[in-house]
Amino acid sequence: MQTLDAILTRRSVRKYTEDYITDEEIRQILEAARWAPTWANTQGCEFIIVRDRNLIEKVTETFSERNPARKCAATSSVLIVCCAKTGVAGFKEGKAVTKFDSWYMFDCGLAVQNICLRAHDMGIGTVIVGSMNHEQCRQLLQLPEGHEVIVVIPAGKPAVSAKEGPLRKEQKDFVFADRYGKLF
Repeated sequence: MQTLDAILTRRSVRKYTEDYITDEEIRQILEAARWAPTWANTQGCEFIIVRDRNLIEKVTETFSERNPARKCAATSSVLIVCCAKTGVAGFKEGKAVTKFDSWYMFDCGLAVQNICLRAHDMGIGTVIVGSMNHEQCRQLLQLPEGHEVIVVIPAGKPAVSAKEGPLRKEQKDFVFADRYGKLF
């Protein structure tokens, strides 16, 4: 699959078959995350692979009650939990050197996008879950101090074909030349 095709056709998948995602497939997906760029090559993203059915259920219970991913996560083959070391990206010698002390969110976003695109290329569906009780999930997965759960990615073989994506803004509505508001 070509890169632009993957970008244009990847969708959030919330219905999975009972097919098993193998450890080798997960390793291939995580290899894409490994090559995501990070601030000053700090590589502060870490991943927890959750396969234990009881733990999957408990992690899913940390999702917001109205989150539509609750149902699919409970039936997914695996949960990929993206975590971050805090105080690393955007820091130098323990001091923040950028305006944003949560630069790890950007780094993890790049890794998560790579994960989702690689999984899509392999015929594996994913959905990114961020509406959740992050602290409860962090404690459940026993993350040490200085680490945060960023998102949970349920993954599985899609049970239904992908639909058309939602409409997108035209470039003229968000791309400017030289200064804000001047059309490009």
